[in-house]
Formats: sequence, structure tokens, C-alpha cells
Amino acid sequence: MRIAMLGAGAVGYANSAYLLDRGHEVTLWSPSGRSTAALRDAAIICEGEVEGVFRPEIATTCAEAVENADIVMVALPANGHRMVYEAMVPALSDGQVVVISAQPVLAGYRLRAAITERGLDVPVVVWGTTLLRSRRHEGTRVRINTIRRSLDAAVWPAGNSAAENLCAEVFGDRFRMRDDMMAVSLANINPQCHLALALTNITRMERAEVWGQSENLTASVARLLADLDAERLAIGSALGIEVRSLAEHYSRTYELPESSLEQMAEAIRALGPGQLGPTTADSRYVLEDAPFGLVALVALGRATGREAVLHEAGLRLLSSLYRREFTTENDVLEGLDIQSLVDEARF
Repeated sequence: MRIAMLGAGAVGYANSAYLLDRGHEVTLWSPSGRSTAALRDAAIICEGEVEGVFRPEIATTCAEAVENADIVMVALPANGHRMVYEAMVPALSDGQVVVISAQPVLAGYRLRAAITERGLDVPVVVWGTTLLRSRRHEGTRVRINTIRRSLDAAVWPAGNSAAENLCAEVFGDRFRMRDDMMAVSLANINPQCHLALALTNITRMERAEVWGQSENLTASVARLLADLDAERLAIGSALGIEVRSLAEHYSRTYELPESSLEQMAEAIRALGPGQLGPTTADSRYVLEDAPFGLVALVALGRATGREAVLHEAGLRLLSSLYRREFTTENDVLEGLDIQSLVDEARF
């Protein structure tokens, strides 16, 4: 299959290596061009769960990458999604499939509106998180730490089995298909997890300390996570959507028996330091997940009558710490009627 990879950060590099290793053709496009410049004379060097040297094709424009692709994969930070949608949609053709890796909360609805406006027959598959846990290193090196065994996904239009089957064929049979994009929006645990980790480790981030996320998942952090998770689950309940709890996620990720988050945190700490946390305050844990995760969840809480007070409090604390108003930085939500989306999900 021919895959257009839109985004050349850790996710784009890692997925390019993963897909090339599986025998597919990949064309990689970087919106700025900076992340692919080195690949014109070098290759992606991948370590970890996938090892090898991989050479994707490099596109200079979005349209060049999208042309003749079977799947167009959006694999970049949330603050680049609207810009990439606007560049991608005019280049799409009927029969292509768009995959959004780790959909920013509700972002699929903006893409749906743009595709519908053009009258295209292009299904959209949204993932609740990334398939690969990865990290870019110096030069063209990337390390894939984990290939997730299972992740939530949904397809629009609902029930498009051809798009579902294509996704499983290309990426592996690892998807738990949900009813709609709202269910996947609520399946995204990154905003609440990264909020708790950033708030409780902000000085480590500012001082560029090396710290393991698992070893700092202490009992108090686990209690905060449990209360944040209760708000997310309450929104799902108000919409009649079954939402997987954070404890269920941890059970699947770490292969642990499901119990309270405090007990699971203790077991996770015993496994070792785990993936390293951010060593800078300029981390996606805040700069991406605050405006594009927390803001949307707070809006959903209001629209469903299930106020996400801890999410909103965390958002305000981060805005104070960073001296910026994160509530105004989500350009994906601009023009979306959240109440209408909630009513649609309830119907």
C-alpha cells in the first residue's frame, strides 16, 4: 500500500519505519521542511521494537505526498492539524482513507466538515492514541519503545468496514473499533495524564532534570489521576458512551491486574523508571495537551452538564505557570458547535 505521512516528528519517523518494515511504500512530508531535509541524503535509523535503516520518499508539498496514496496519515502535533487539513483536503481524491493518529479531542469533526463541504467520498479513521510510543533522537534516529497491542479507533462514516479492514491490514489487527468519533475523543487519556505529570513535575521539566514517568507515578499523583478520570468517565456516561477507564488502560499497557490506581501505580513503579519525562517546560504535555485536550474536555463537560472542574482548574494553573491563555489557543474548535456535537452523540 502507498502511505502519505503528513508530519515528520517522532510519530511520523516511527510510523514511516514501522510501515516500511511491513512492506508498504511511504512518502513523508514535513510542513516546514526542516525535519525531512536530512533525509534527502540519509535514512531513518530506527531502534527498539523495530530495528533497521529505512528510506521513505520525501515530498516537498502536501499535494505531492497525497497524490496516489491509498492512506493519508496525519501524524503531527495538534497545533498543526488545522493548517494541514487546509492543505490536505483540496488534494484528496475519492477512495482515499485519512487516518488521524492520536486525534486531538474533537479534531475529526473539523476534518469531517471540510471533506463534506468538498463532497468527497473519503472516510476518516481516528485513533484515540498513537500506535507507537516513540522518541526522536539526534539526527535521523528514532526509537520505538512500544507497539501498542490495542487502541480505540472509529471511522466516519460509521460502519465503513472497508476503511476499518484497510487500517487493520496496513497497521496490524490492533484496533478496538468504537461507534463514533466522540467515543474516541473521550478515549484519549493523554490530556489528564499529562496534566497530572506536568503539574507535579514542573520544576524537573524547567531544570531539565532526567526523570522517569513511572517512578514518579506516586500515590498522590495516582489519586489526582483517579479524580480526573472520574470526570472523563462522567462525561461519557452523560452521552451514553462506554469509556475505558484509566485503570483498564494501565492494565492493557503494563499487563497488570486491574485494581485501584494507587495500587497499580505501586506496581508500575516496581517495573522501573519507564519512559523518561519531558526535560523542558516547552513540552507537548502542556503546549499541546492543555489547549487541544483540556480545553475541549472542559467544553464537553459544560455541554453535557458534567462540569470537569479539575480539568478546568488544571488548565487555569497551567495558564498561570506559563503566563499564556491556553483557552484561546485551540484553532481546531473554532466554528464547531459543541452542543450540536453532543446532541448528535446522544441521538
